[in-house]
Amino acid sequence: MADQNVWLVGAGEMGIEYAKVLKNLHNNFITISRGETNASKFEEATGSEVITGGVEQFLKGEPEIPEFAIIAVDIENLAPVTTALMEYGVKKILLEKPGVGYPDEIDPLVKLCKDQSAKVYLAYNRRFYASVRKAKMIIEEDEGVSSLVFEFTEWSHLIATASKTKAEHHNWFIGNSTHVVDTAFYLAGKPIQLNALTDGGLDWHPSASVFAGSGKTDKGVLFSYHANWAAPGRWWIEFLTKKHRLIFRPMEELKTQEIGSVEVRPVDIDDEIDKKYKPGLFLQTKAFLENNTDDLCDLQEQKSAMVYYKKMGNY
Repeated sequence: MADQNVWLVGAGEMGIEYAKVLKNLHNNFITISRGETNASKFEEATGSEVITGGVEQFLKGEPEIPEFAIIAVDIENLAPVTTALMEYGVKKILLEKPGVGYPDEIDPLVKLCKDQSAKVYLAYNRRFYASVRKAKMIIEEDEGVSSLVFEFTEWSHLIATASKTKAEHHNWFIGNSTHVVDTAFYLAGKPIQLNALTDGGLDWHPSASVFAGSGKTDKGVLFSYHANWAAPGRWWIEFLTKKHRLIFRPMEELKTQEIGSVEVRPVDIDDEIDKKYKPGLFLQTKAFLENNTDDLCDLQEQKSAMVYYKKMGNY
């Protein structure tokens, strides 16, 4: 890939993963970080220097507007940093999911995006998993998904004691569980009918701890889901077609069950890139930098999704 001017905002774990990809793609990028601790870890891990002091300080120097920006900061700063970059004139942004710390931040972000004629995409990298891309091919060959079921149970025993901000904990469904939900509806269509039930609550996530629901997508696919954050479980998705049951358990792997058989077989997928980099990240970033954005979730799509995300998470 040709040399390109990219700002990478955020030098944490995700910033390091993006840097690995950008280096492999031979991109000319600069990294901006607020704190010294992450900057030191980033420099040690990547061999690339970091400009510290945060985005606001950086922009005071009136740097030349880049062609692209990738934002990988903590959840509470996603919307403010995106706002600052769009107001400065950056037009193409890849924004770490879910794009906002709180659901009500999405509307002003979408408005600003339209006002600035910017293009902002959410980094739902699971859309680019080798397993998901293979499933997409099978689904197309089988003439679409006929039904869908998925679970997004989270491991509360670990999350409860994790060092997270209030925004991260209280909005965990939007910030984390939507990895599963976005993948499910990416392949099966967006909900046009949704019956969502919730129950319980946790100290770190008071809105709910048990989730169940069903509905229908704009592709005519009936779906159901379940999650219980106060019980054992894991993430998984199953897509049913006329010929196959496509099983993601775990999400990085694909197994199939063919009609007329109870045998579940692993599908051979070319996942070499997913093993070399954080799964999905390489192809996602490459698509963004090549303006090949058909499979990316844009900001308007995320705004529409936030309506049913809020309902599913009881926000």
